[in-house]
Amino acid sequence: MGKIAALGGTFNPIHNGHIELALRFAEELCLDRVLLIPTAVPPHKQSPDLASGAHRLEMCRLAAKGHDVLTVSDLEIQRGGASYTVDTLTQLQCQYPGDTLYFLTGADMFLTLEHWVRFKDIAKKAVLCAVPRGEQQEAEMRRYADVLRERYEARCYIASFCLPPVSSTQVRKLVKEGKSIRGLTPDEVIQYIKSHGLYQ
Repeated sequence: MGKIAALGGTFNPIHNGHIELALRFAEELCLDRVLLIPTAVPPHKQSPDLASGAHRLEMCRLAAKGHDVLTVSDLEIQRGGASYTVDTLTQLQCQYPGDTLYFLTGADMFLTLEHWVRFKDIAKKAVLCAVPRGEQQEAEMRRYADVLRERYEARCYIASFCLPPVSSTQVRKLVKEGKSIRGLTPDEVIQYIKSHGLYQ
């Protein structure tokens, strides 16, 4: 029985906050593997400056290098169309039969989970793990986790660590303005963004 976690996102681009989230959860929950899964088309976001799936996959691969627990999965990009978590978890159950699935997410996403497509099924398929942005939000998330447990028998895990305050929006904005993004995303990703002229 292994422990496999899915961390989905547009990863446009992947940054140190994503990596830190994956590694901290891997350590805290003794995960065997964390799958970084870039979305094909994000169902909730309008992204006019969305880099191609191939670019985002490659940046994830570069960011995962040197971290044995991180693996990049192209299953949502291969599937195409809008990426729904329930479909991804169903596919992962087939790929990893007998393993326990964990779904990793940030605070804002976690607090909307009840409104996701077929949330009842998501709750059955994976342990829902989230990281708050601060103490006040942590209390709100723990209350919401109790609601999800009560209504859906969801298994929830709220982390107590904090993440570096970095976002993909901020990274893209700095690139567009010709400013440095050193320290916000791995050096190999910075090099890739430069050499392919992304987010200009």
